[in-house]
Amino acid sequence: MTMKQIAPFLLVAALSACGQSETPKQATNVPTVEELVADPARLRELRRQCKTERPTMGDVLCNRVAEATNKRFFGYGNTPYTPPKF
Repeated sequence: MTMKQIAPFLLVAALSACGQSETPKQATNVPTVEELVADPARLRELRRQCKTERPTMGDVLCNRVAEATNKRFFGYGNTPYTPPKF
């Protein structure tokens, strides 16, 4: 076989290896950001755990905890900025 005949097979093999990977086991039962925002006690506990045990908690969960913390602190952006009048 020549290189021109082998190239399509190599392309198909390379593309088939690029399929989606499986969902990590830690990400199967991760609460949404909205659920965390609605439950401040749970959010507080998960923040504490993510600070001390991030490798066991998982990046997906800890990233959602951080996003929920930001949403609770900054809000949803519905209030326009009103500078003070001097």
